[in-house]
Amino acid sequence: MSEGPGADNRRDDDGNTEWEAIFWDIGGVILALDSVQGAHAEFVAELCDRHEVDTTVEAAIDTWRTTIGDYFRERDGTEFRSARDGYHLGVEAIVGEEIPRAEWEPRFDEVVRSSIEPIPGAPETIERLADRGLHVGVISDVDDAEGRAMLEHFGVRQYFDSITTSEEVGRTKPDPAMFETALEKADVSPEHSLMIGDRYAHDVKGAVDVGMHGVAFGAEDGPAVSYRVESPEGVLEIVD
Repeated sequence: MSEGPGADNRRDDDGNTEWEAIFWDIGGVILALDSVQGAHAEFVAELCDRHEVDTTVEAAIDTWRTTIGDYFRERDGTEFRSARDGYHLGVEAIVGEEIPRAEWEPRFDEVVRSSIEPIPGAPETIERLADRGLHVGVISDVDDAEGRAMLEHFGVRQYFDSITTSEEVGRTKPDPAMFETALEKADVSPEHSLMIGDRYAHDVKGAVDVGMHGVAFGAEDGPAVSYRVESPEGVLEIVD
């Protein structure tokens, strides 16, 4: 664990901070994103086979990613858009016609559940944080049900005191409403709260802009980084 420039002027008279809460992003911090990509690739391959799509799996995966990427890029600023709606468009773009959700969603969910993996050390760290007397929360740009299902799958849902998702708030990070909603739920002050994320502008700077402390885990460097950790376990060093 290392401290960034943002940590220097946020100490009390004894040089310590009385932490009240720590908030986690999900993707890239709790959830290993490469395992998600693998799950989507497996689903697309099965989709092509089932519907006898006349293209290569590689081309279909590219269509999937492009369609979903365009869907999110077309949103208005930090407006929330459901990932499920994006996946539905991806299925349609690959098959060439609209496929009812009831036909593809069950298998999609099955593939994702069997393939996704947590970041090494994240579940154990979250469990240990639950014994620290801190508010442990989530602030994530996910569909509400999907985010909760991932946490359940990794066996950590019970350790979180609050979960704040973009679907609930209607906005995505770095919109202040995401962080302010989470802080209000936790009834904690931003200056005594940490936010751990893998994206500088969205997670780290977004949190710092409302007065929180940003913890970078794989995120770019910048003046908003109060702390940098190389593994989830590094968070324990900060709070202890």
